[in-house]
Amino acid sequence: MVATPILTIVVPCYNEEEVLPETVFRLSGVLDALIADELIASSSTMLLVDDGSKDATWALIERFHEANTFVTGLKLAKNAGHQSALLAGLMKAKAYSDCVVSIDADLQDDTDAIREFIVKFHEGYDIVYGVRQDRSADTFFKRATAQGFYKLMTSLGVKIHYNHADFRLMSKRTLDNLEKFQEVNLFLRGMVPLLGFPSTQVYYDRKERFAGESKYPLRKMLAFAFDGITSFSVTPIRFVTLMGFLLFLLSVCAGIYAIVGKLVGANVTGWTSLIVSVWFIGGVQLLALGLIGEYIGKIYKEVKQRPLFVIEKDLTAHATAQSELTDSTFKQSISGRG
Repeated sequence: MVATPILTIVVPCYNEEEVLPETVFRLSGVLDALIADELIASSSTMLLVDDGSKDATWALIERFHEANTFVTGLKLAKNAGHQSALLAGLMKAKAYSDCVVSIDADLQDDTDAIREFIVKFHEGYDIVYGVRQDRSADTFFKRATAQGFYKLMTSLGVKIHYNHADFRLMSKRTLDNLEKFQEVNLFLRGMVPLLGFPSTQVYYDRKERFAGESKYPLRKMLAFAFDGITSFSVTPIRFVTLMGFLLFLLSVCAGIYAIVGKLVGANVTGWTSLIVSVWFIGGVQLLALGLIGEYIGKIYKEVKQRPLFVIEKDLTAHATAQSELTDSTFKQSISGRG
């Protein structure tokens, strides 16, 4: 008989004191039900990653850890950003888990979908993507900009799942291979599809945020989108090259026109066209330099190889000890997939 897998639910948290009690309550219910149905091992847990919160988030995590056997915690020394906090949780959880589900603390992703994730995992899938089929809970602006972003990424040649964020299940072997990726400029929803392991999708309806406020205002959303584009596609650089070539052809045509005008005596001396041309070409040059600088900046960050996060406190010792007591049969079956 194949042993049931150890599941860890990783939840990155930043200033989530308002929503965290409800998040822990709902995820505990999910774990309880899955254990009762023998879909996961009784040593399964949730890992709450405090990304340098300024409120009482870590104090709540410690309190829940003492009162709830499902809850473990990881505290980062400072705010490292959502993607880095998520990666910290994934890398920590993979040491004692057979599969890991990542979900945001705001409860906009449907916690009930985790059951279907586990069912798909038992069917042999290493990666299960949670895909939003209904985003009516989002504002029109956020829905339109998010969907536009996915379409833009696809048109630029980036392999990304439409309407999927960071709500997914990953097996241990996919996380082992994800660890080999050494990027400092993290864009996990673009990195995970590159792994190539058997994957499927689970559709769910996106809900309204239970409490608190979004940690992704417009400024951060735009920065995240631009970071994702420049991390996975060189198409913007090629577009600048194409623009330069088109401007060169345009300048050749303008030069020929000026020479012909001079020969036939039809030139009218003026400064408007000259000023417009100078400003236009100057603007394009600055845009090109800025875009090239963005790519150079990413190279600069990569070559320094600074750590993406620093762990200040770790409450996962109990989970690690429990995992060492489990049957190794399931792990052998996982490694034999393919």
